[in-house]
Amino acid sequence: MQPLNLIETRIIGCLVEKAATTPDQYPLSLNSLTSACNQKSNRDPVLALEESEVQEAIDHLASLNLVAEVRFGGRVPKYQHRFGTSEFAEVHYNERQLAILSILFLRGAQTAGELRTRSARLTSFKDIEHVESILESLADTERTPVVMKLPREPGKREQRWVHLFSGEPDIEHLSQPTTSADLHEEERESNKTLAHRVDSLELEVTSLRAELQTLKDVLDDLLN
Repeated sequence: MQPLNLIETRIIGCLVEKAATTPDQYPLSLNSLTSACNQKSNRDPVLALEESEVQEAIDHLASLNLVAEVRFGGRVPKYQHRFGTSEFAEVHYNERQLAILSILFLRGAQTAGELRTRSARLTSFKDIEHVESILESLADTERTPVVMKLPREPGKREQRWVHLFSGEPDIEHLSQPTTSADLHEEERESNKTLAHRVDSLELEVTSLRAELQTLKDVLDDLLN
């Protein structure tokens, strides 16, 4: 399979996630899928994609039989993944393998312990050793490996895993420790996002109050 870019792996990860966590809302419309890709939580890196970018990636994934469009009557098209499940897939994945890969797609390199915790809404594992055994099966060199274990980071006990669907990872970059400056920048961006949401909600409340007052005035006129 040709390497997938960040947007394409994000789309697959979102579709796998939403199929398991919100089945009543799955398959996803373009708007819902774009929102899922741009979530601020449970995503690394956080993206700000336009619908046109997501649609272009969907079209490419559909040509690879990794995503399928479905329609219900005359409604807007919706999308479902065929990743590891299509009859055309080179390799088929079971529920637990699919869960692990989707979390790696959504959140980047992670330890087996992190994968176990973060995939809890999608499936269950008996223990970390169970996760490790599935990761080892996905890293099997007797067939094309789709994950690999990164070198141990200084001062860390557990090694992280990364998927290979986007080609060989930049190990040097992934091994660089997160600095306090990086953490402060992330915190500042998070605070900016929160402040923007608060401002938007305040404007919405003000607008609703004005509409409610108008309705009260109309009702008073009718009663009087």
